[in-house]
Amino acid sequence: MNQRRGEAAPKTAESCADQPPTAAPAVAPPSRLAVLGLLLGIILATLDGTIVGTALPTIVGDLGGLDHLSWVVTAYLLTTAVSTPIWGKAGDLYGRKGSYLTSIAVFLVGSVLCGLAQDMGQLIAFRALQGLGAGGLFVGALSLLGTLLPPAQAGRSQSMIGVLLPVAMIGGPLLGGFLTDQLDWRWVFYVNVPVGAAALLIVGLCIRLRGERGPARIDFLGAALLTAGVLALTLIGTWAGTAYDWISPQIAGLAALSVAALGWFVHVERRAPEPIIPPRLFRDHNFTLAQVLSFLGGAAMLAAASYLPQYMQFVRGMSSTESGLLLLPLMLGMMGAQLFIGRAVAGGGGYRGYPIAGGAVATAGALALLMVGADTATAVASALTLVLGLGLGCLMQPAMLITMNSAEPRDMGAASGTTTLLRTIGGSLGVAVLGSVYTGRMAATLTDRLGRDGERLAGGHEVTPAVLLGLPDGVRDAFRAGVTGGLHSVMIGTAALCAVASAAAWLIREVPLRTAPGAPD
Repeated sequence: MNQRRGEAAPKTAESCADQPPTAAPAVAPPSRLAVLGLLLGIILATLDGTIVGTALPTIVGDLGGLDHLSWVVTAYLLTTAVSTPIWGKAGDLYGRKGSYLTSIAVFLVGSVLCGLAQDMGQLIAFRALQGLGAGGLFVGALSLLGTLLPPAQAGRSQSMIGVLLPVAMIGGPLLGGFLTDQLDWRWVFYVNVPVGAAALLIVGLCIRLRGERGPARIDFLGAALLTAGVLALTLIGTWAGTAYDWISPQIAGLAALSVAALGWFVHVERRAPEPIIPPRLFRDHNFTLAQVLSFLGGAAMLAAASYLPQYMQFVRGMSSTESGLLLLPLMLGMMGAQLFIGRAVAGGGGYRGYPIAGGAVATAGALALLMVGADTATAVASALTLVLGLGLGCLMQPAMLITMNSAEPRDMGAASGTTTLLRTIGGSLGVAVLGSVYTGRMAATLTDRLGRDGERLAGGHEVTPAVLLGLPDGVRDAFRAGVTGGLHSVMIGTAALCAVASAAAWLIREVPLRTAPGAPD
C-alpha cells in the first residue's frame, strides 16, 4: 500500500499503521517504566561501543593476539552499522516490539560469549555477533518511541536519548577501567546481562502494540548491497590514514566498491516492493535535511570526543580517567541543551531555530578551542568545551524530532535506522578524515623541530603519556606542540562541519509536530 499521509485506509491488520487521524491509535500510551525499558537498550548499545577500550591492554595480556587488537572494536562497529537499517525495516515488517526484544537477546548472547572467549579469534567473532544485536537496540527504541508517542510529546524522551550518548561516550571508558581493575576484564561484557534482562522484562510486560505486523516482503538484494557499501565505508574510516594511506590502492578499491554498491542500492530500492530504506522518505524536504544534520553532527561530536583527550593526556599530563572527567563540560553542555529543547518543544515551542543557532554556537565553540595552547591552564581548556557541547546539543536533538515527525507510521523503523546509520557513518568518517589532518599537522611540527627523530615519533605509536615523561625536555616540548597543533587542525575541521550544518538548517521548514501517534497535526 502506497498511501499519502492523512488518507483513510481500511482498518485491517496490515494497514493498521496507516489509520486516518480520526481513528483510535493502535497503541496504549506508555508508562514511565516502559520508556525506561527503551532507554536501557540505548544505554547498552552506546556504552558497549566505548567501555571495551580501557580493557584492551589487559585483554591482550590474557588472550594474546596483539596484531588483531583493533578488530575487537572494528568488528563490533562494522556489524552494528550494517545491521541498523535492516533491524529498522524488520521492525516495520514483523513488529517493532518483537524485533527490539530479539535484538536485545542477540546482544546478550554475544555479550556472554565475549566474556567466555578463550582466544582473540573467538573474542572478535563474538564481538561481531554482539554488534549484530546492538544494531537493533538504538533503532528499535527510537521506532517504538515514534510509535508510542507523537513527536510533540516525544521531545522529552528523545532528549533523554541525546543525554545518554555523551554520558556513555565519556562514562564508558571510566566504567571499563573500573571493572577491569576491580574485578576482571570479562565483567566488561557480563555487566550487560542484568541491564539487558531488565530491558527485556520491562519492554515485554509494559509495552502493548496491536496490529503492527505488516506484509513480509524482504528486500534481500537491497540488504546485501547496503551491507557491502556500509562495510566499505566503515573500513575506509577505520583504515584510512592508519593502516593504509588515503591514496593507497586498498583505500581506492574500498571507495570504488562503496560507490558502486550504494549506487546500485539506490537503483534497487526504487523498484523494491518493501525497500530497506524507502526512497519516499527522502521526498520529504525536512527528512532529508535532518539526515544531513545527523551525519554532520555525528562527525563533529565523535571527532571532538576522540581528540580532546589526546590533548588532555599528552599536553596536560592527565590520566585516561582524568581526561574523561575533564570533558564533563562538553557532556553537560550537550545534556543541558537537549533536555531544554525537549521540554520547550513539548510545551508547544518551535524547533527550526535550534539547529540554526546550534550550528553557529558549535562553530564558535570549536574556534574558541584554537586559543588552547601547550601552557593553557587545564581548567580553562576543560571549560572551553562547554560552548561546543551546547552547540552540538542544539544541533542534534532537533534532527531526531524532525526525523520522527517527517516519517509516516509504516516507515518509523526505517526512518530511525536511517538517521542512526548516517550518524554512525558520519562519526566514523569524521574521525578518519580529521584524524589524518591531526596526524599530518603533528608530523609536520615534529619533523620541523626534531628532524629524523620527529619523523619516527610522528605517528605516536611508540609514545604513551607515561613514556613521554621520560623523554628529554626538548622532545617533550616538541611532542606537546605537535599534539596542540593537531588539535587545532581538528577543531578547524569541526568548525567547518558545524558551519555547514548551520547553513543547511536554514532550509528547514517549521512543520507543526504531530499531536497524536501516527496522525498529522
